[in-house]
Amino acid sequence: MSYKGFATASAIAFALALSVGTGAAQTAVKDDFKPSSLNQPGQEYPQVNSQGYARFRVMAPDAKSVAVTLGLGGSGGTVLTKGADGAWTGTTTGPLDEGFHYYHLKMDGGVFNDPGTQNYYGSVRWESGIEIPAHDQDFYALKNVPHGNVQQILFNSPSTNTQRRAFVYTPPGYDKDQSTRYPVLYLQHGWGEDETAWSVQGHENLIMDNLIAEGKAKPFIIVNVYGMTNDVKFGKAFSFDMKPFQTVLVNELIPYVDANFRTLADQPHRAMAGLSMGGMETKAIAPANLNVFSRIALLSGGTFGPEDVTPDFKAKVKLVFVSFGSREIPDGKTGFPGAPKIDPKANIEALKKLGINAYFYVSPNTAHEFLSWRRSLHELAPVLFKD
Repeated sequence: MSYKGFATASAIAFALALSVGTGAAQTAVKDDFKPSSLNQPGQEYPQVNSQGYARFRVMAPDAKSVAVTLGLGGSGGTVLTKGADGAWTGTTTGPLDEGFHYYHLKMDGGVFNDPGTQNYYGSVRWESGIEIPAHDQDFYALKNVPHGNVQQILFNSPSTNTQRRAFVYTPPGYDKDQSTRYPVLYLQHGWGEDETAWSVQGHENLIMDNLIAEGKAKPFIIVNVYGMTNDVKFGKAFSFDMKPFQTVLVNELIPYVDANFRTLADQPHRAMAGLSMGGMETKAIAPANLNVFSRIALLSGGTFGPEDVTPDFKAKVKLVFVSFGSREIPDGKTGFPGAPKIDPKANIEALKKLGINAYFYVSPNTAHEFLSWRRSLHELAPVLFKD
């Protein structure tokens, strides 16, 4: 399967991820700014206040112009102003959506990361990151509960003639009880990200640890692997053939995981899900391999409708889950620019009428961004391998 022009659609999605919240503008900005939780040790900026505004300060005495690709104003971001001490400062003109955001600096025509914050792989480069505290952040908070492990694995890929990397989350107690075997979720990242995204930006391990501690989800293994097998450049049209990645996933990675981890190595206990491009990969690969996957989830990555339900699909698929951020579907519909709009909720209701175990979830007040997907995983996990 080949996808042309996906970079354009992804650029739109990336812009949404950096957008200012669409609520009413605040009449006064509270001066209760605190360093972002993602700052490098000892760094005071960037800062976030209780309303969701972000404030930046960058020392660049020789620069002629500095802007941040977050907020409104200027060329789609926050324009900073130079002070007498050579530091450039500025505050977003409105509050940002809750959750995690990528951003970078635009300085004298160049693109740079903010030296005050940590870096995260997104948009095919290491980007700066900022976290706007969410009112419901407790579900992905680091708590005093039993914790699982996230470990790197390296596996051989004869089809690509490479050694490839993946990350595997094993739930609490995995190393103590050597008799228990677990279901597996193969969870894919979005365009421009890599196999680190779900554990670092997404906090998949903390979400699972907390759900398991609360007795709300059955323990299962999660596997994250890089979803690209060809070199691409962000912002330029390209053709992405998913068949080579399907070979890596189905013929190489899954056998490796089943051979090296205590999995329930059968179709009923294996799921595939993904966000954005990872959702597109999931929709292309999972239905084509129904002897491998029984549970399928698309997070901001399309939808399933009655036209997708073949006799084999109906017999073998045990769960379909579809989710979006509310700002992605402001009119309740989804679709790439120029393509027919689709009502994903109506599609899920149609699947239910056909006897499919289907779920639909909308993350409130979020766009194409990680809080949408953190919440989606939090909703998915309790029902994913439910009997």
